[in-house]
Amino acid sequence: MAHPYRERLAIPWWLWLPMLAVAALLAAEVHLGAGGSRAWVPYAVIVPLTAVGMWYLGRIRVAVTNGELRVDDARLPVRHVADAVPLDATGRREILGPSAHPLAFVIQRPWIPGAVQVMLDDPADPTPFWVVSSRSPERLAAALLAARDGETAAPGSASRP
Repeated sequence: MAHPYRERLAIPWWLWLPMLAVAALLAAEVHLGAGGSRAWVPYAVIVPLTAVGMWYLGRIRVAVTNGELRVDDARLPVRHVADAVPLDATGRREILGPSAHPLAFVIQRPWIPGAVQVMLDDPADPTPFWVVSSRSPERLAAALLAARDGETAAPGSASRP
């Protein structure tokens, strides 16, 4: 039973503009110290490196599919999910600030205000919970709980005559 949820934690388009402008300004600063044919090198290096860096920061994908929560290359079977709590910006700030746990697994993007705290029920894992940024924390939490409930109900229904 699939409970698909997919999201990419991409950088919003409006943040690209100032970041690329800052990169161009930095390239102009470096350009001031070079003359002749080397004057274009800072623009050819700094601006593309900034674009690649921003793409790299926004590459993270979050998905609930095939009985797993997938966050980039991390996998969490939904059978180990005790609870999933959607967090707004204030709740995220609290759980990552004063209430932070040093063993928590955190994928946080500052340009995304919401998050989900996934409480774990796995005695073999010292990680108490995951905190994952999400633009739709309520939908992600609901998908996780539905996938967990669907997985725990499936073995019981299969054993009935």
